[in-house]
Amino acid sequence: MRISDDRYSRDRLRLDLAVRFIEREARTRTIRLWTGLTDDRIRKLYRSYLCEQSPDRLARHRGKSPQQVGFFVRTSGLRLEASILASVLMMTGALPSPVAGAPLRDAARKLPGPTRGDLLCQAYDYYCFLVGDPGISFEHAVLLVIKLANADELALRSCTDCGAVVISDPLTLRHPRCACCRPA
Repeated sequence: MRISDDRYSRDRLRLDLAVRFIEREARTRTIRLWTGLTDDRIRKLYRSYLCEQSPDRLARHRGKSPQQVGFFVRTSGLRLEASILASVLMMTGALPSPVAGAPLRDAARKLPGPTRGDLLCQAYDYYCFLVGDPGISFEHAVLLVIKLANADELALRSCTDCGAVVISDPLTLRHPRCACCRPA
């Protein structure tokens, strides 16, 4: 057996992705959903590779992952950051483009996987680079990509004035406007 066999490279991809998720302070359940690793394997990975090697301990958040989409529209700053993150998610391919305008049903089950997880990490890193001091955590980015793919509580629209990507309620009748075009 060679370490370069397909099954080993697949396992290596999942382990590398789990490390990337841990570095971004993702919860164990989130890592399990996106990598397919067991909870025990994720904890051992954290203890053996990240806990002992770095002098700064990474935070391990407990409890449920964020589930409220109201977080993204709470303030105009977060709405702008969510729009930026959504744009980057679309550009990297982490957010699937809807086929003929149809949302991806049951995205929480169909979307997670190692390949898309890698794209999600790339998109989040680039978003952090663009924003500087991000107001959206990685866990919230996971929630955003799933909710936008479902398009049941949040949807991507274009600003009626400039065409920028805007996060909005899919049931609203108002024409969406970005933070720059919205009157003060």
